[in-house]
Amino acid sequence: MADTKTETVKDLKDLGAVTDVAETTENAAAETVAEKKEPQIDKLGRAYATGRRKGAVARVWLKKGKGQVIVNGKAQDQYFCRQTHLLVLNQPFLIVDRVNNFDVMCTVKGGGLSGQAGAVRHGISRALENFEPELRPALKKSGMLTRDARVVERKKIGKHKARRSKQWAKR
Repeated sequence: MADTKTETVKDLKDLGAVTDVAETTENAAAETVAEKKEPQIDKLGRAYATGRRKGAVARVWLKKGKGQVIVNGKAQDQYFCRQTHLLVLNQPFLIVDRVNNFDVMCTVKGGGLSGQAGAVRHGISRALENFEPELRPALKKSGMLTRDARVVERKKIGKHKARRSKQWAKR
């Protein structure tokens, strides 16, 4: 049995099959390295992305800078007054350790302030990925790239709200 194995190995070496297998694995490894995502940056050095949360849609442009965030023409602390909204907004920069490295300009429409803050966060995360593709694993692991699909449930007929029934009186 040992003789048949050595014969088969010799036959494969004679055919060049073993070297072909080694070459194909090297080629596959080279292709995966070559398939790494390229940064998507425009002529002005900005990365663009869209973020969504509840009913809000944010269009985000990201470029190298000093950490200035402008939302609908206002500074972030003027547009979002609550500290929680500001924390939500800056989470992607904290996760990838890029605080005060990028300037953000965004427009956001629809929804309320919480939804808008979430939409801007989603947009910043996606723009960071477009600017530096190697940040994707850290952002993905922390859930920043996933769109939060939760939206308000619709009101049903015969109810006060989506599930709140009318008050019932026994007497």
